[in-house]
Amino acid sequence: MDSEQWARFAPLPGFDAGALTSLRSARVLVVGAGGLGSAVLPAIVAAGVGEVHIVDDDVVEASNLPRQSLHGSVDVGRPKVESAVERLAPLSSGRVIGHRERLDAGTGPRLLAGIDLIVDGSDNFDTRYLVDDLARERGIPVVWGAVSQYAGQVGLSWEGRGPVYRDLFPAPPPPGTVLSCAEGGILPTVCTVAGALMAAQVVAVLSGSTDLLLGRVTSYDATTSRTRELGYAADPDASWRTGATSAAEPVTPSSANSTHTTTEEPSVSLPADWTTADDIDAPALRELLDSGQPVQLIDVREPAEVEIGSIPGAKTLPMSSATPDDLEKFDRDVPIVVYCHHGGRSERMLAALRAAGFEGTHLAGGIDGWSRAVDPTVPRY
Repeated sequence: MDSEQWARFAPLPGFDAGALTSLRSARVLVVGAGGLGSAVLPAIVAAGVGEVHIVDDDVVEASNLPRQSLHGSVDVGRPKVESAVERLAPLSSGRVIGHRERLDAGTGPRLLAGIDLIVDGSDNFDTRYLVDDLARERGIPVVWGAVSQYAGQVGLSWEGRGPVYRDLFPAPPPPGTVLSCAEGGILPTVCTVAGALMAAQVVAVLSGSTDLLLGRVTSYDATTSRTRELGYAADPDASWRTGATSAAEPVTPSSANSTHTTTEEPSVSLPADWTTADDIDAPALRELLDSGQPVQLIDVREPAEVEIGSIPGAKTLPMSSATPDDLEKFDRDVPIVVYCHHGGRSERMLAALRAAGFEGTHLAGGIDGWSRAVDPTVPRY
C-alpha cells in the first residue's frame, strides 16, 4: 500500500502504525446505502477500512438524489448496492462488497459473520432493533444514526463495553408515530453531518485513536446549527435484557392500532370543551396553561427523551412501562393533557386514561409541534 496515501494520518496523535493496521484489517458491515450510507461509506472507504460490506435491497429513485450522493440521475431504477460499489471502488485500497438483500432475522446471522463493526443507517425501526439485538448477542459494536426533517442523532451501541440502543429506547415507537422522510421531509445536509459523525466513530472504534461515544448521544439541529449531547446508562434489570416480564399488566388501550394525522396549520383558539376533544394543538395548549385553569400535563416519552427537552410543569409517565397502578398518582377530578414526541403515543395513552375514568385530551403533534409553534428553545430531535 502506498505510504503517501496515509501521509496525513501519520502525524495525528494516536494514529500510529497499529491504528492504521487495525483500520486496514477491519471488516465493516454498512446497513443501508441511502442518505446516511452515502455520507458514511466514502469516508470510511477512503480512510482505509480493509473490507466494507453494504447491504441494501432498494433501488435508486429520483427523490433520493438530493441526499443520497452515492447515486446519480443515471442510476434511477438501479440497485443501490450496484451504484454504491461502482462509486466507491476508486476510493478503496481494500474490498467493497455489495449485498442486494434485506437484513432480517434470516439473513442477519450470515451477513454478520466475521464482521468487526456494524454501521446502521437503516430507515425503519424493525431493522434498527434487529441489528442492535443481533449485535448485542455477539458483542459487536454498532455505530447508528437517525435523521428526520432538520434533526439527526448519532450513537454507539456496544454490549460488554457500554449501553446499547435498547437502553436508550427500550421498544420501537408505535406505527405511525414517527414521520418518514416521505411524510416529513429531510434536509439533505442533515444526512451529511450525521454521516460524518458516524464515520468518525467508525474510525475511533477501529483505530482506538479517540474517545468513544459510549453512553452518549450526539444530536444535531440544522435549524440552529447546534449540537448537543445526551447521556444514558445501561439498565441491567431491563425486561428485554433479562427476559423477565412485568409483575403488573401494561396499560394497553383498545385503540392501540389507531393513528393520528396532524396538520401543519394549527388552530389558534382553545376548544369550548377541551376536556372532551380528541386533541388540542400547541397554541391552544399554551392558552390553556396561561389561563390558570387546573390541568395535569403528562409526558409519556422515555426518560432519555425527557432529558432533551420538555414542557414546564409536566409530570412524567413513560408509556413503555406504565401500569394501571401508575395512574393512581393522578387526580381524576383534574383534566389531563397528555403529550409525547409527535402525538401517536399520547393518543393511545389518552384512550387508556379515559377508560380509567379521566377526562382530558392529548397534544396533537407532540412536543415537536410545541417547539415549532410555541417555544423554539425546546430542542427538536
